Amino acid sequence: MKILLAGATGVVGRRLIPLLVQAGHEVAGTTRRTERTGMIRDLGAAPVVLDVLDAAAVRDVMAAVRPDAVVHQLTDLSDEDFEANSRLRIVGTRNLVDAAKATGVRTMVAQSIAWLYVPGDAPAVETDPLDAHLPPYAGIAALEKAVAEMPHGVVLRYGALYGPGTWYAPDGAIAKRVRAGVLREAPSWTSFVHADDAASAALAALDWPAGVVNVVDDDPATTADWLPVYSAALGAPSPGSAGKHAAATGRPASNAKALSLGWKPRVASWRTGFARMDVPVRTD
Repeated sequence: MKILLAGATGVVGRRLIPLLVQAGHEVAGTTRRTERTGMIRDLGAAPVVLDVLDAAAVRDVMAAVRPDAVVHQLTDLSDEDFEANSRLRIVGTRNLVDAAKATGVRTMVAQSIAWLYVPGDAPAVETDPLDAHLPPYAGIAALEKAVAEMPHGVVLRYGALYGPGTWYAPDGAIAKRVRAGVLREAPSWTSFVHADDAASAALAALDWPAGVVNVVDDDPATTADWLPVYSAALGAPSPGSAGKHAAATGRPASNAKALSLGWKPRVASWRTGFARMDVPVRTD
């Protein structure tokens, strides 16, 4: 197929281009920055400079590329600007969906998150409701609703991405907080996924039925479980505890649906992944 990959130089996008090319797809990859076009070309895709917040520009690119499918991996988190990221999810997704529908594109695969479920004891499945009280809700709800308008829209609810180039990399934002002693062990849940596994899911999702799929590893964990292991991998001091009265937050997410569709994380647990954070996992 011909694929328009929106967000081609992001954590998932730059891993996904080689996978798409190796699978025989023709890829046009977008970036806002002219200086990043060389990276996209080197990875095997045709670069397209595009600001997805510009609806007219998105329509022009969609009409020129005329893709068979759009893969939406856009985020705006390099400066930890959560408002900008929410705007991108709301406005950028709307522009992509409108342009895709106007051009006759049927398939869209889009990145969402797996840590927005309402609290509960059992691992969250895709039919469980999202928590409207959490800050990312507005952007995520708008993104998922827009993608559902596509004839064939697949939403990937990624767990916390880790691996080279992510916030959990040794030079990433989370690592800096750990070294500064900001994070504490607590009963708050996180479901992780290695960025390479997130990219493999995005490739596979082109053939999945429409709907929402959690893309997480096999080992959800509380901060009390993963933070000491992560700190040790960084060579950082052991974290302190948030205290025995710290409230439990978050919820583990189930990957049963993704497994039933044939996807399997190569890094089944963050316990293995944290031990080799600098090493790309993908071997194909």
